[in-house]
Amino acid sequence: MDSLLTAADAALRTLFAPPRAAEPSPAHPMPEGELRPAQRKLSGALMRVNHVGEVCAQALYTAQAAVTRNEALRTQLLDAAREEADHLAWTRERLDALGAHPSLLNPLWYAGAFALGALTARVSDRVSLGFVVETEHQVSEHLASHLQRLPADDLPSRAVVARMQADEERHAEQACAAGALPLPLPARALMRAAARVMTTTAHHI
Repeated sequence: MDSLLTAADAALRTLFAPPRAAEPSPAHPMPEGELRPAQRKLSGALMRVNHVGEVCAQALYTAQAAVTRNEALRTQLLDAAREEADHLAWTRERLDALGAHPSLLNPLWYAGAFALGALTARVSDRVSLGFVVETEHQVSEHLASHLQRLPADDLPSRAVVARMQADEERHAEQACAAGALPLPLPARALMRAAARVMTTTAHHI
């Protein structure tokens, strides 16, 4: 019951409460560049996609922590979720600064990620960790592509994305060290296809 209440609270806070970061955003020291309307629109769309990724990260880690019976793993997952909560706040802050809005489909993205997290955790902790590793690797690749696409003058967004990428890679390494089981190729391909649908949709909606 405690796990269910924690999961419900996390969902409500992620989807409806103003996100709060424990650590200052990497964007804060960076000057806001003079962006043309098209550049501002692009930055807003890319940061909306990144915000969706952080919504999904909250769902994934919360679900896995709720299902696992390994207390050490639960602590590791919740620690990662707290770091991802910083990312959630940072990306939302950038959306506001750019005059962009979060994805209107965030409840759908959260529900889907939560279901996948719970499903993999039900199979085994090693499979659950393998899902984390593959997810974080794909997110890192996706963030690297955004660093290539973000306008050069949007230094605040670039700083946030670079920091997020470093954190995601560290989360993958931690999951590997905890005993992650590599996912089979068909599962990795299916995850990439689903991520492509999500990112393409979130770019616009």
